[in-house]
Amino acid sequence: MSRLLLFLVLLHVPFATLADDRAKLIGNWRLVSWVTELQETGERRPGLGGKTSGWTIFTPEGRMMGLITAEGRKPAKTDEERAALFNTMLSYTGMYRIEGDKFITRVDHSWNEAWTGTEQVRFYKLDGDKLDIISAWVRSPTIPGEPMVRGILTWQRVK
Repeated sequence: MSRLLLFLVLLHVPFATLADDRAKLIGNWRLVSWVTELQETGERRPGLGGKTSGWTIFTPEGRMMGLITAEGRKPAKTDEERAALFNTMLSYTGMYRIEGDKFITRVDHSWNEAWTGTEQVRFYKLDGDKLDIISAWVRSPTIPGEPMVRGILTWQRVK
C-alpha cells in the first residue's frame, strides 16, 4: 500500500508543478526588453531594429496572445507604407500548453501566415512578476536573408 501511495504522489508532483506554472503565467504582461540573437555570430540586436513595445496575455482557458510593435509606426497612406508596417510588428495567438521549462503555442492566427498552423516553442522562466522568454532558433521573417535567430524577451506583469 505504501508503494502505491508513493507512486501516486510522485506521479502527481510534475503535474502539480505544471499546473502551478500555468496559473502563474495567467495575466497581462508588458514588454520590458527584446533582443534578437543571431545564431551564426552570437550578435545581439534590438528586436525589430530599435525600441519596441508590446503585450502578451495568457488566459485561464489556455490561450496566449502576443503583439509587439516597433517605435515610430505611423498610419499608412500607400501600399509601400502598408508593407513597411508588416515589417515593424509581430503578432500571433493560439492555445498553449506547458512542457517543463517551455510553453508551446499552436498558432491559429498570425501576422505572418507562415506561422499559422505551426507550433511556436518558447522557453520561459518566472521570477515573481518578471517573465523571461527565449524562443527556439528560427528563420527570421523580418531580417533580410532570413538568418537563424532567437528572441530574448523580458516581460513585467501588469495588475
